[in-house]
Amino acid sequence: MKFKSYIYRVGLILILAISVSGCQKYLDEKNKSGFDKDNYFQNAGQAQTFVNGIYTSLYMFQNGDAYGESPFITLELFAGHTTSLGQSVNNGNVIHQRTDAVNPGFETVWKNSYAAIANANLAIERIPGITMDDGVKKNLLGQAYFLRAFFYYHLVRLYGDVPLITKSQTLSSADLYPPRSPVADVYNLIISDLESAKTSGLPNTDQTGKVSLGAVKTLLASVYLTTAGFPMQKTENYAKAAAEAKDILTLYPLFDSYAFLHDNAHKNQGELIFQGNYLVGVKENAIPQLTLPFNLLVGGYGDHLGAMIPTDQFFASYEAGDLRTQERQFYFSSYPQYQKPATTIQFGVHALYKYFHVESAADNGNAKSDENWTFLRAPELMLIYAEASNEVNGPTADAYAAVNAIRTRAKLAPLSGLTKDTFRQAIWRERYHELAYENKAYFDMQRTHMAYLPQSNTFADPTASQTEQGVTMKAAYYLWPIPQREISTNNKLTQNPGW
Repeated sequence: MKFKSYIYRVGLILILAISVSGCQKYLDEKNKSGFDKDNYFQNAGQAQTFVNGIYTSLYMFQNGDAYGESPFITLELFAGHTTSLGQSVNNGNVIHQRTDAVNPGFETVWKNSYAAIANANLAIERIPGITMDDGVKKNLLGQAYFLRAFFYYHLVRLYGDVPLITKSQTLSSADLYPPRSPVADVYNLIISDLESAKTSGLPNTDQTGKVSLGAVKTLLASVYLTTAGFPMQKTENYAKAAAEAKDILTLYPLFDSYAFLHDNAHKNQGELIFQGNYLVGVKENAIPQLTLPFNLLVGGYGDHLGAMIPTDQFFASYEAGDLRTQERQFYFSSYPQYQKPATTIQFGVHALYKYFHVESAADNGNAKSDENWTFLRAPELMLIYAEASNEVNGPTADAYAAVNAIRTRAKLAPLSGLTKDTFRQAIWRERYHELAYENKAYFDMQRTHMAYLPQSNTFADPTASQTEQGVTMKAAYYLWPIPQREISTNNKLTQNPGW
């Protein structure tokens, strides 16, 4: 086994070694498992193991079931460029804008995010008091600050005003059942946490699945870009987003092959800035099963759910000659039948090869996927820089260089000669096409209040235009509802408008 692979495997096993559930379950963890927060944080090893455990909350985004439901799919259904060929009533309700606050996906994200935040709070409180190497201590705190910011960033964008909890809780805590805090306060904490993480001595890059300085600055650039748009509209943050992104553009080279985005050999390398890490026998996922065409035997999986299939209109919206649309690049429309390689299955749709996992698909009778899920990668960083710098200075040579590197890899002609307005839309369009189905489109709609219309290759107000399914977005759908179970438990919570 190669040394780097060994480090990766050991690191991942450590990440999975402890997962202390948060919120109410966390409060009685001592009785259930023997975990005692008052006695646990005694040495560096315990601190490391506890921080590793926070990462396990990342898995909730890809958790899937036999009906084809998963938070990463729900996010794409809200964006409107996805059909769902599986059996999920909830997925169909999201597509056709008739879902409600009891949809289990909304609770999954809320509950697991606060579990991660509870553990990050505890780490941030207890690790400073441990006698250990100062460099290691700062590094662990930097990871905890990043992860707390990461989960709050999802919460504030999805639910708006949310409870802001920064201390560990007990049954006697005054804010055990807290009210919602203003969006501005949540973003202030996110930015503060990421600034703390920036100065914690994290390495520039990391190939073991842990947080790096590059991940911190990429997330901070994203936060600044988001807060420059709706609902905050702090336009001065465009300059801050551009500065954070520009500082690390050279750290993450683009891959020569799109296949490297979803294979095992290139995990946590190259353009992959921050991923959720999986390993067969430790933690697997259902990403291929959820994104393969419904009931077609492509790979040795127990299910082929067709829960996230690109619309024909979106696939057709790419420019002519775009490499990403060629077979087995970002998409594919046929593949050899499992265990019958001479028989080619024609899908009748363009499925996401971007999430096809060759290694597990070929596994004879025991297909288990351990492909990583990418939260942040270099093209997003480059497009954040291009968009943000354009808002400050108009199209510059550096902004063109950032987006054109992505286009060159896709075998497209470089952009040139655009105005500030046309360059802005060119960047938005590139985000949709390069970051397709990576859980970016819905958040782009929130911050810009514009939706991409693949039918016309233009942008328009999503509440006044139709998706490929003929659905006009309700204004309420700019946010998710507060899960009904949370409102029933905590009478200080109020529901989002329209839900």
